[in-house]
Amino acid sequence: MSWTVTFTSKAGRQAQKLPKKERALLALLVKDLQLQGYSQPNWKNYSRLGKDVYHCHLSYKWVACWIVKNGRLKLMEIYYAGSRENAPY
Repeated sequence: MSWTVTFTSKAGRQAQKLPKKERALLALLVKDLQLQGYSQPNWKNYSRLGKDVYHCHLSYKWVACWIVKNGRLKLMEIYYAGSRENAPY
């Protein structure tokens, strides 16, 4: 069973504003999250930020952050997709 990955409304708006290359990378990240789960050690600067909270870099300037909403039901939510200067960590 694969994971369900959703975006908060704010992260969805942020994703729309990413440069084209980073939007494509975010789509690849979502696919990896769906297929492999929350742990993504192959993504640049991947790390755990707290209990069930993770992030990685899409490129030098752009990051994505996600949270495991329900591990049993395999639900994740991307809550930030934007510049690393404004990242919520």
